[in-house]
Amino acid sequence: MSRTLLACCLLAAIAPFHAGAAQRAEVADAAQRVQAKVVEWRRDIHQHPELGNRETRTAALVAEHLRSLGLEPTTGIATTGVTAVLKGGRPGPRIALRADMDALPVTERVDVPFASKVTTTFRGETVGVMHACGHDAHVAILMGLAEALVAMKDELPGEVMFLFQPAEEGVPEGEVGGAKEMLAQGVFDGFAPDAVFGLHVGSTLNVGQVSVRPGPMMAASDSFEITVKGRQTHGSRPWNGVDPIVAAADLVSTAQTIVSRRTDITRLPAVVTFGAVKGGIRHNIIPDSVELIGTIRTFDDGMREAIFADLRNVSEHVAAAHGATIEATIPIDHNYPVTANDPALTARLMPSLEAAVGAGNVIDPGLITGAEDFSFFAREVPGLYFFVGATPKGTDPRTAASNHSPEFYLDEGALDVGFRAMLQVALDYLEGADG
Repeated sequence: MSRTLLACCLLAAIAPFHAGAAQRAEVADAAQRVQAKVVEWRRDIHQHPELGNRETRTAALVAEHLRSLGLEPTTGIATTGVTAVLKGGRPGPRIALRADMDALPVTERVDVPFASKVTTTFRGETVGVMHACGHDAHVAILMGLAEALVAMKDELPGEVMFLFQPAEEGVPEGEVGGAKEMLAQGVFDGFAPDAVFGLHVGSTLNVGQVSVRPGPMMAASDSFEITVKGRQTHGSRPWNGVDPIVAAADLVSTAQTIVSRRTDITRLPAVVTFGAVKGGIRHNIIPDSVELIGTIRTFDDGMREAIFADLRNVSEHVAAAHGATIEATIPIDHNYPVTANDPALTARLMPSLEAAVGAGNVIDPGLITGAEDFSFFAREVPGLYFFVGATPKGTDPRTAASNHSPEFYLDEGALDVGFRAMLQVALDYLEGADG
């Protein structure tokens, strides 16, 4: 085959995938029809936030809405998860659209009429509960997408799973949940999607902007625990004991060389952070032990394992140099793997995002050291995950309160942008593959 003919064949093969050069008329029409409902749902969910594996009210609201559309939701997946499948009137591929439902143990400080007043008990303490990460917006957007796609059912190619996931932010100690548990309970067993899509509202972008990149986008997240064991003695006679506080301080300091001196950060970044140091109860008693907990963020499985090994090595040898010993669990668990966008899928649907918000408003965010359990879904099937700006236009995102802050503020224009972007992506994928 000649190169010219080969090139023509390749162009013909990919042309349907790039059909959405402009925003689809049906996207604009659907956005106008459901926008008021999406805002209303989001405010209701925001006012009634629930922590991971406790999203009973939210799940009931979702299931009721899906039933009202004529769908048959499955509930109770991974405790509170909800799914439903829409079968289009034409043959085509299968896709899954995912929204996470849980809130955070944060006391809201945003002055809006629908601010959360909810409190609960978390780790033995009374805490406020807030949708400080925007999952209320994700649920409302996906509820709107379900309504829009059901209205197109007769002409829709393929099948769509609406996947409402609990516990993205984690679960109480001793419980399981989130995307990993939904997969373990077989959420994709009877419905194997060809692709999975997710979005996240974020303070780092203005409303009207979307960010996405192919390949690794968000870091793997792993936590660790280290206990430095010494020998208790009176603070006036340190030579009669082994001081675990001094050993722990040296360990924390030396562990920073794992990234700065042992990891090739010209290839990919990495982070080792100690988040808590606990030891001792009195000013004049050297304690028996000090507990350290922290997190590791990486973008490559090989670097991840190397950092685990380096942290064990540093911990054991620094402690030994002080006459102390350690007990370490590194990592406690492989919390979340790297969130990586399938490169071919990202290239295929980049025109869809550009059609939804304008080419100049689709931004490469660079590598993000935050983590996301959408990564588990994207390891099963090709995935595309993108961010939608939540900070009002005219406000510098660098000065805006970040996600997870008690002052996180979502400009509700983000709801419309997220809805249009995801609907454009879904329709272009479904109809492109059918073309």
